[in-house]
Amino acid sequence: MCVSRCLRCVAISLVVLAIICMLSNILLLLPELKIHFLLEGHVTREATWVTGLWGSGFLVALGARAFVRSSRAGGCCAFRRQMLCRVVHSVMCLLAAGFCCLVSFTGLCQGPLCLYNTSSTQTWGVPLQPHPDSHAGYLYNRTLWSGVCLEPRGVVQWNVVLFSVMGSASGLQTVLCGANILNSVLGLILGQGLCHNQVIPVSV
Repeated sequence: MCVSRCLRCVAISLVVLAIICMLSNILLLLPELKIHFLLEGHVTREATWVTGLWGSGFLVALGARAFVRSSRAGGCCAFRRQMLCRVVHSVMCLLAAGFCCLVSFTGLCQGPLCLYNTSSTQTWGVPLQPHPDSHAGYLYNRTLWSGVCLEPRGVVQWNVVLFSVMGSASGLQTVLCGANILNSVLGLILGQGLCHNQVIPVSV
């Protein structure tokens, strides 16, 4: 195992996944690619928390940059200090990505906010959320995907795809950050003897 090479691969992967999460969250805020739903407050609650932007997006990208930004290690103590800093950044990224993953799959399970018919009138709400007395949730019954939500058009499929992408990407970030914590702890314990190469700064 080489600590510096692993850090570089993890950092690049995290940045790519952060971009995917940010794009997914932005699209979730724009059903039908129209901004008036957002301005009127008719966007799914979990999307408005923008965890894909500040959590799995900005914070993870910032942490990934910190993994490989530091200068060349000058000795055993300097190397271990860098590894300790990277453990801290990895924990921050893991918490941010984990929270985004949780929010994403919560939004996926609850269903979208949309305009739908009630017994008396049309109203905005979350008609597809699971109800123990009626149904287990729309994810298990695709016949509910069409005809329930009147506006925005296609919002069920829109939310399913984007929340799934964002949840999967942030989940993968969580796994990578967990692996990076282990990798950095090994570097902290074993020092530079773990790899013949010096830690090389890489701009991300």
